[in-house]
Amino acid sequence: MSPTGPAASDFPALSPQGQVTFLGAGPGDPGLLTLRAVEALASADVLVAEPDVLDVVRGHARAGVSTPELTVVDVSSTAVGVPVLRDAANLVMEAAKGGRRVVRAVAGDPGLDGNAGVEMLACAAAGVPFEVVPGVANAVGVPAYAGVPLRDAQGADVRFVDARTASDRCWSEVGASDATAVVSTTLDSVAAAAGELISAGRKPDTPLTVTIGGTTTRQRTWTATLGTIAQTLKQAKVLPSPEGHRPVIAVVGERSSAAQRDQLAWFESKPLFGWKVLVPRTKEQAASLSDQLRSYGAVPHEVPTIAVEPPRTPQQMERAVKGLVTGRYEWIAFTSVNAVKAVREKFEEYGLDARAFAGIKVAAVGEQTAAALVDFGVKPDLVPSGEQSAAGLLEDWPPYDPVFDPIDRVFLPRADIATETLVAGLIELGWEVDDVTAYRTVRASPPPADTREAIKGGGFDAVLFTSSSTVRNLVGIAGKPHNVTVIACIGPATAKTAEEHGLRVDVLSPEPSVHKLAEALSAFGAQRRDAAKEAGDPVTRPSERRPGARRRRTTT
Repeated sequence: MSPTGPAASDFPALSPQGQVTFLGAGPGDPGLLTLRAVEALASADVLVAEPDVLDVVRGHARAGVSTPELTVVDVSSTAVGVPVLRDAANLVMEAAKGGRRVVRAVAGDPGLDGNAGVEMLACAAAGVPFEVVPGVANAVGVPAYAGVPLRDAQGADVRFVDARTASDRCWSEVGASDATAVVSTTLDSVAAAAGELISAGRKPDTPLTVTIGGTTTRQRTWTATLGTIAQTLKQAKVLPSPEGHRPVIAVVGERSSAAQRDQLAWFESKPLFGWKVLVPRTKEQAASLSDQLRSYGAVPHEVPTIAVEPPRTPQQMERAVKGLVTGRYEWIAFTSVNAVKAVREKFEEYGLDARAFAGIKVAAVGEQTAAALVDFGVKPDLVPSGEQSAAGLLEDWPPYDPVFDPIDRVFLPRADIATETLVAGLIELGWEVDDVTAYRTVRASPPPADTREAIKGGGFDAVLFTSSSTVRNLVGIAGKPHNVTVIACIGPATAKTAEEHGLRVDVLSPEPSVHKLAEALSAFGAQRRDAAKEAGDPVTRPSERRPGARRRRTTT
């Protein structure tokens, strides 16, 4: 793939404090990183990796880690779109010489990367301590995600071939055997590799699968035979393509037959596989929701529609926080993560911590609000047992009892635009309420131009609206989603607002919960996939569909 790196003798003896971890980043799915890999990344001072690998591992590196850019050492290769980036050995040695902890991340497994082997030898010769953290090899991980087992109960030989370096003898041996062949090649070289195997003795009707973008939501797999793969890729309009240089894994043998893959293709069969889903919430608010969407195969894209700012007059909030310390309140009720954040920031301003809540009962609406309190060091005394809303909290809130409650007052820090439901309900239960504006919500700044274009041009497959304000604000800062985009709403009021803005609502959550909303979208995607298969049509994403027929709203 690239020239041999510098010899170990080119480097002086290095400081014993420096150390290098050669780390396998796997085929592309960050979830395939090992626990040891995550530990090594968290303690790295320097992270050396090609751009694609860097995207996989960077999220586990500590803030401030140095990520030096690799330089192009084979300029002629840029003409075909495959620049050889290889200055890693120099970067690794220079950092280790300075006594720094270096992680050298490679795609797949370091043991199968020839350049990593050269760099390990250089470390060994120079006396630099190093370790190797194995990763999931591309040739093993990609077939697993494509639903192509390499062996079965009867057992079979498995041969791994790198088409770029395979000799005539290698092709002859693999072609003359009945072993399952796992061929690493590029998209535009698949047909040539198939031809090599046929010439060496494999039958043209031998099944094979070709997978590109393996283990990522860009994964796509084609099933054909050695003799028909060229025509299959041409009919699918995959080739010719400027992306012909992209790496693929081809599996040749009976275990890659279409019949087996129909039953075993678990990854590409996820209900929202490859769907780009717009989540109009901040990254912090959307964390668990985005994780849930990823579990369905989607690619979440968070776009904040509101920004949180301090109240215009802070005196009311300051008096309430002081009242917490002086024993003014029996209860404090948090209805959002932002409310927790506002109180926590005020505590820190006064040098207080969670101990100031001693003797005060704490209520929280929603699992994320409760989690934010636990992170603060406060365990909520009351969380709604049913609906996670102000109404649900009131269902479980005890009425004021002068015998058991020495104080009759509740501190309610909340947004400036919050409804009066909770205040009215608490007063009805006999409580006095200090209803305090802890923060203001304002419309967020518009997202980047490419995001706005994707919203209006049909680049998103679905958008999740979690409140009426998210509808109004998203349309206000970015424009109306395209009519091919699936619109999913958390409840009837949000759906009504969406329809008032000219949007067709396709999915309605059965409960006012963001996670139930995601479940409902997943069910919609599954129904859509099943309908396409039943009709004999290809399974496509909404963004790939031409504007056309309206779809009925689905409630699950």
